Amino acid sequence: MPFSAITAIDSHAHVFVRGLPLAEMRRHAPDYDATLAEYLALLDAHGVSHGVLVQPSFLGTDNRFLIDALRASPARLRGVAVVDPRVDDATLQAMADAGVVGIRLNIVGMPLPDFLRPDWQRLFARVHALGWHVELHRESRDLPLAARAVLDAGCALVVDHFGRPASAPAIADEGFAWLLAAAACERIWVKLSAAYRNWPVATAATAAHDAAQALLKSFGPERLVWGSDWPHTQHREIADFATAHAALADWVPDAAVRRRILVDTPARLFKFNTGDIDQ
Repeated sequence: MPFSAITAIDSHAHVFVRGLPLAEMRRHAPDYDATLAEYLALLDAHGVSHGVLVQPSFLGTDNRFLIDALRASPARLRGVAVVDPRVDDATLQAMADAGVVGIRLNIVGMPLPDFLRPDWQRLFARVHALGWHVELHRESRDLPLAARAVLDAGCALVVDHFGRPASAPAIADEGFAWLLAAAACERIWVKLSAAYRNWPVATAATAAHDAAQALLKSFGPERLVWGSDWPHTQHREIADFATAHAALADWVPDAAVRRRILVDTPARLFKFNTGDIDQ
């Protein structure tokens, strides 16, 4: 099948190699490579036509490797960058030309930035003008506060990894409950991905299924997407692409609903050509 035909979209993966400049503030520094060729081969092996590459936290705001990957496979890939709030318009436009469709706020375990500062406000305004989204990776307890400035700026918000609830069942978590209620604003999407980042291995399958069903009830398939989280940094001993790909069928058993989460919704959100959706 030609790569232009959209059969499924992986909304969350990373590529990198050893030896790249690392951010001073980082939670992790992998000692292995996760190459674009390896990632595309995994997509091919699992019938996934397209993917979204997300800048990994340990590379900070140096998006050069990400941009090179997008340029190497422009028909199949889109990107989400990490930028300094003072980034200039020309840099953002160059990223857009390369296939970047959003910025990521990867602020787990960090002090919450003051998003009311003028530089952040200007960045959110520019992101909104470009038609990009803001991706938020933050513990669930801080979602209401972290999301406010993004939504007030008119931006689309994409929440990582189920919203990072701190409990099972997720519906007992106050931050997750806020996320369910916030679906009413219709500018929030959630990634069904990386259950292992939220719950212990022994309970992750059940907890993720229950959380996915609660999200599906509130958001509908129109605002849910799936991500592999490849190469599963810091969790490679318990996760792989095949398991991540198969998990969605457990989280969302209905095949027609699952197709919307895998194809229709991410194609629109990440600005793929919806005319290429495989019928």
